[in-house]
Amino acid sequence: MHVLFLCTGNSCRSILAEATFNHLAPTGWRALSAGSKPTGQVHPHSLALLASEGISTEGYFSKSWQDLPVTPDIVISVCGNAANETCPAYLGPVMRSHWGVEDPAHVTGSDAEIDAAFMQAYGILRYRIEQFLALPLTALQNDQAQLKKELDRIGELLP
Repeated sequence: MHVLFLCTGNSCRSILAEATFNHLAPTGWRALSAGSKPTGQVHPHSLALLASEGISTEGYFSKSWQDLPVTPDIVISVCGNAANETCPAYLGPVMRSHWGVEDPAHVTGSDAEIDAAFMQAYGILRYRIEQFLALPLTALQNDQAQLKKELDRIGELLP
């Protein structure tokens, strides 16, 4: 199963989610990330945070949703709404869910404030990913309606 984490720039949240999911996922599950308007680079704070958490950053880059190597089975948008961010809508025959997380790339202030914003986004995403991976995934693959319900429920959870 391929899970696409989607946002606009594909430099922070979707990259954090992709790398974290792949770090934690069981065999047979793989995450991808993409953006509708990719920035072309992964935010340095995203890479530093992943490395500090012991998560490999090798091979992750900012990319367009038009350049995916496979068609995802599940698309999870991770856009926030505090900055009136327009969340891209993936068109195609896939299951969709929304896990809104505010974009740490827009935070200004001291290094500590910026680091805290990235850590908050990562913490929310990691918690939701852990909840996702704790589901009875084999059974839910055969019950798409229940899987969708669970993904939507997880999208409302906070650590």
